[in-house]
Amino acid sequence: MTALNSLKTFDPAHFTRVRWSIYAILAAAYILVFFQRIAPAVVSADLMRAFGATGAALGSLAAMYYYIYTAMQIPAGVLADTLGARISVTLGNAVSGIGSILFGMADTFWEASIGRALVGLGVSVVFVGLMKSNTLWFRDRDYGFISGLTLLLGNVGAISAAGPLAGMLTIWSWRTVFVALGIIALALAALAWIKVRNTPEEAGFPSIREMEGKARHEGRQQHWWHDLLGVLATRRVWPGFWINMGMTGSLLAFLGLWAIPFLRDLHGLERSAASVYTSIGLAGFAGGALSCGWLSDRMGYRKPLLIGGTLLYGLAWLGMVSLWTPGVAGMAWFALMGFSCGSFILTYAGAKEVVVPALSGMAIALVNTGLFLGAAIVQPLFGWIMDLSWNGAMTNGVRVYSTADYHTGFFLILGCVVLAIVASTFFHETRCRNIALGD
Repeated sequence: MTALNSLKTFDPAHFTRVRWSIYAILAAAYILVFFQRIAPAVVSADLMRAFGATGAALGSLAAMYYYIYTAMQIPAGVLADTLGARISVTLGNAVSGIGSILFGMADTFWEASIGRALVGLGVSVVFVGLMKSNTLWFRDRDYGFISGLTLLLGNVGAISAAGPLAGMLTIWSWRTVFVALGIIALALAALAWIKVRNTPEEAGFPSIREMEGKARHEGRQQHWWHDLLGVLATRRVWPGFWINMGMTGSLLAFLGLWAIPFLRDLHGLERSAASVYTSIGLAGFAGGALSCGWLSDRMGYRKPLLIGGTLLYGLAWLGMVSLWTPGVAGMAWFALMGFSCGSFILTYAGAKEVVVPALSGMAIALVNTGLFLGAAIVQPLFGWIMDLSWNGAMTNGVRVYSTADYHTGFFLILGCVVLAIVASTFFHETRCRNIALGD
């Protein structure tokens, strides 16, 4: 069908239903990604007990997800730009489902590591595929908001992996939960294959730009390898990489593993009570992403909100190190930490707005690599630093760390904060338009 004919037969209501149906399937897969990302923090004591793991070993097991996820981000961008979201997300869900089932059934630390690695491999393509799909199914001037909404929905999975998961563990074992997650992932793989389409044109609609009376974007003109080299050589993409490595990577490393042990060891909170704080932090993270994305689209600016977010994140961590106590004040610090970090969502908009649209998947994947590289480094390094000064205390087979141990680890995170603040000053202001095309 030609562009003119598709415009003549265009049904806006039908387009809206198809667009949001595709978005809902991909977002559901992304919710599962976040659940898998945060769940090890809640079952950390169970994992230590089941496999006799040290702090460093536990950090490495949890970070196995991040190692593979990090290594796969650039390939995920290539897959999104070449094969599209339909194939990449279908395959990703299938692999992560198998990995989650293996993790839940593991008898040894080695088997659990393989399962966790497969989970990381599978889920690594979901976010980039979803964000690439968003660039093709939504208008540029709505991208900040839809990105924030995506992170908000993703954090539904993260919040579910905090408080609700702690409740589930009073009924089912951690093994049962991860096997069930694997089955859900396999079901989503089938649904993505049946329902998802990569572009409006594949579903019989005109492109978004044609709906706005503009010329359709040109597709890729050369081999993906040359396109990738071009994206890597685009200096304006790189500040987002370093912001995500320092700010978002450190937040996910802490909330995804070490926050609950910190609240347990230093403040005597039970797992269910401690998970309330991580839930608040994740809720703040989701709310910050949605608010910042929406406000950026309305203001027409990205950089001021991003710089402000990194500075607030630094303030939140100074409070965590020197002022934090349980209760309402402690919850407020967690909320501020998460909310301020939500400004990272603008790094994706900034990345796609400094390259041509056909390469948006690779650009988004590059800045996303920084996030997971940061988490992959900080999670085990935090545990390793604490193991160095650990005094040998244990409770029910689980290592207990002191205030001094945690504060030493916090200085590592403060270094990450400084990296993010400095990188934000180099972020290129696009004024919410694609400057590679001059739109």
